[in-house]
Amino acid sequence: MRRKIENTLLQWQNNDHALPLMLIGARQTGKTYIIEKFCSGNFENRVQLNFLEEDNFKSFFENSLNPENIVSKIEMYFDRKIDIEKTVFFFDEIQVCERAISSLKFFAESKNRYKVIVAGSLPGVKINRFQSSFPVGKVQIEKLFPLDFEEFLWANGNEIGVNAIRNAFEKDEKLDSANHNKFLQLYKTCLYLGGMPAVLNAYFDNEKNMLSPAINKAKQDIITGYLADMAKYSGNINSLKIIKVFESIHLQLAQQQKKFRYKLVEERGNKEKFETAIEWLLQAGILHSCHRIEKPEKPLKSSENEKAFKLYMGDTGLLVYQSGVKVYDIFENPKFNFIGGITENFVAQQFMAKSKDLFYWTSGNDAEVDFILNEENGIIPCEVKADTNVISRSLNEYMKKYSPHFSIRISAKNYGFANGIKSVPLYATHCL
Repeated sequence: MRRKIENTLLQWQNNDHALPLMLIGARQTGKTYIIEKFCSGNFENRVQLNFLEEDNFKSFFENSLNPENIVSKIEMYFDRKIDIEKTVFFFDEIQVCERAISSLKFFAESKNRYKVIVAGSLPGVKINRFQSSFPVGKVQIEKLFPLDFEEFLWANGNEIGVNAIRNAFEKDEKLDSANHNKFLQLYKTCLYLGGMPAVLNAYFDNEKNMLSPAINKAKQDIITGYLADMAKYSGNINSLKIIKVFESIHLQLAQQQKKFRYKLVEERGNKEKFETAIEWLLQAGILHSCHRIEKPEKPLKSSENEKAFKLYMGDTGLLVYQSGVKVYDIFENPKFNFIGGITENFVAQQFMAKSKDLFYWTSGNDAEVDFILNEENGIIPCEVKADTNVISRSLNEYMKKYSPHFSIRISAKNYGFANGIKSVPLYATHCL
């Protein structure tokens, strides 16, 4: 599958003075696959160490973190001389070997221009408290998220459609109804599947059959892996608290709460009891937070209300599975009320794929604007609608109160620009 991170990897490869690159992300976002694909296509030789598969590889780093000593041991193990000018070193599952992480500092400082790229899951890399030192400032850290909708279209073979969507977005020109409806159907497909590579592979391998049991099996395997990580990497945090928060997310979104409610996690739940569990899930990349702001002023973080926030699942497909949503509900059920929460989560996922900080705004107990975007041309309110009903008292109230340069409405309606509102179809959210 083609991924946008490939452009970042190519820039890194072409930089003669590049630091070691660390690709991190939640479990099963495709880190190993994309690095192997990149290395195979852009380097003559690759030395790959997977610390999870082969525990003995840790011994290369035991007595010395000197890169030359480490490379010498690797040469002895594989019984071949390594030409560092033509070779990339790929250390996979690096969270398993703390000293390998520490060695990156010395690879960065070596006179030899080593090309070192590493991958690790967020629970291991970010949550583990290292006894060894982390090479701060000596590593280029990049994040890999689930596929966004544009990457899904690439995988689905819709190259012409990708260009048409972007062109219409930039010009605010409506697409013909046939293609507009086609892309809405593809959006719904992505809404159900999500962006996890294993789930998409199950879909494509089964001739795009949405009802294939392999799709839910892939989702279940990922969630099982998440639960295993919660037990393995929770440290002094009660893993049951982490699981309770995780399992409450679909309830929070289904009830369209204006902020996260601890009592939906547990009857007597409160911040003190679940704050560290929430932070664990955020650090693991399993959830993303969206904080309420009091006033839309730059910098938005200065107006952030720490007590009022929402949580979104890192992958909408997993949210759909966790909540028991069926294909029929997404495509045909006119009374499916949870579609609003799922749609909101999808938009949050598209924004997170661009590493955007998430904020929202409310006015008392009535008006609420789903997302507030901090853009070059100002602070832009962004409202999300699941269908073509775009009556929006909240957005109108915000516009009247703060007079933004323009506003954005994401919905099932076609492109357009009227009354200061840019209409963006749901399938073009990634263009923002």
